[in-house]
Amino acid sequence: MSKMIECLHQYTMETEEVIRKYLPPVEGFQKTVLDAMDYSVNAGGKRLRPLLMRECYRLFGGKSEEVEPFMAAIEMIHTSSLIHDDLPCMDNDTLRRGKPTAWVKYGYDMAVLAGDGLMIYAFETAAKAFSMGADPEKVGRSIGILAEKTGIYGMIGGQTVDVELAGKPIPREKLDFIYRLKTGALLEASLMIGAVLAGASEQEIQTVEEIASLVGLAFQIQDDILDVTGDPEVLGKPALSDEKNHKTTYVTLEGLEKAGKDVKEISEIAVSLLRSLDRNNQFLEELIIMLTDRKN
Repeated sequence: MSKMIECLHQYTMETEEVIRKYLPPVEGFQKTVLDAMDYSVNAGGKRLRPLLMRECYRLFGGKSEEVEPFMAAIEMIHTSSLIHDDLPCMDNDTLRRGKPTAWVKYGYDMAVLAGDGLMIYAFETAAKAFSMGADPEKVGRSIGILAEKTGIYGMIGGQTVDVELAGKPIPREKLDFIYRLKTGALLEASLMIGAVLAGASEQEIQTVEEIASLVGLAFQIQDDILDVTGDPEVLGKPALSDEKNHKTTYVTLEGLEKAGKDVKEISEIAVSLLRSLDRNNQFLEELIIMLTDRKN
């Protein structure tokens, strides 16, 4: 495990460097929104999505830098969703990763613009792969995946149902829909884009999409568990946020004990599917296990 932690630290630092390289400079008359974007991206985080993307790219033999713009782009989109999630009209959270949320630091209006700015700039960043010698067809398809998994048939679609049902009882099938889209969609984009850019087959791309969907579900259930049992100091945000906002979660529907068992079972299925690809990336396998057994 110590070797895994060491590799994770090294790879996370490498991923941080990639993301910083693609952030726009904080300058010009629009400096305030750029500063809010920069603050939010650099507030920290696990960088799971870009890290998973690169490891899946490597899993299928990818070796060039063409994946880097997409790594930065997926983190920008993820951060934009967090900025909007924290707004008073959404979860009304004042802390994110132990720091004031964007709307607290920059104001409601500028936080909205910063979230919008990051989401749009993400696609401008991803398009830079075209000029890096990458296969235009693969880059184009990857941008399409990024858009689909971010938009109305992905993350935003899941957030829509989540917002509409806020404070109301949520039936299990709709909760599954929310989790699959709101959390799972960007993880699916991460693994799929890595696979596409590296030249994986259609069947392999479908398999990594399924793996990511399972990881996303397990990840979100674990998030629900931590919201109830976690230490705010470790989480970097207030605990019991879901309860405060009267949100139906996997834990409220199934209970803590079953939620914990289901996380383990879903994670094991994901790992089994990864092994079925008959390719070797031990770090990726251990990362998936770690994601669904985390404490923050």
